[in-house]
Amino acid sequence: MTLKNELTVEEKEELIATLKSRFNSHEDRHEGYTWKDVEERLNDHLLTTVYNMEVTEGEPDVIILNDKLHFVDCSKESPKGRRSVCYDRQALNARKKHKPDNSAIDLAEEIGIQMLSEDEFRQLSTVGDFDLKSSSWVLTPAEVRDLGGAYFCDKRYNKVFLYHNGADSYYGARGFRGKIQI
Repeated sequence: MTLKNELTVEEKEELIATLKSRFNSHEDRHEGYTWKDVEERLNDHLLTTVYNMEVTEGEPDVIILNDKLHFVDCSKESPKGRRSVCYDRQALNARKKHKPDNSAIDLAEEIGIQMLSEDEFRQLSTVGDFDLKSSSWVLTPAEVRDLGGAYFCDKRYNKVFLYHNGADSYYGARGFRGKIQI
């Protein structure tokens, strides 16, 4: 997986075709909007960020979060290119053995996205079934993080669950989902 800071014309064209196809295949995710609404807002920065979401296997699509359009990771399970990461840099630095390669917060910043909050994860779950076998770190309030914990969500039994773990933990089936406003 190689993140990019700039795309070629061919990469942009290929990405736009992929995004348009995904948009048209999942109209229930963005009711009331057309591809033209999205396309007119695309710029180089946004396309590069969405490309980085795509190469980390996030399968970004247009979702309405908090009444605004966003590209959000819509892969069925937590994006494979973003798994086995602890929550943040502090947690990564605290690990004495078996450190993962990165943290969710740092990788989100490298990609150019923000991690989803618990509420945003719940909003995403209203338009599809996500994380039925995996789980995703979500933004954690400072009062929990200050005590060494971090939150993650998944969906089981047709319900979204919020859990906690030590922020320094990491698992092969836990990654994170992100967003970028359009």
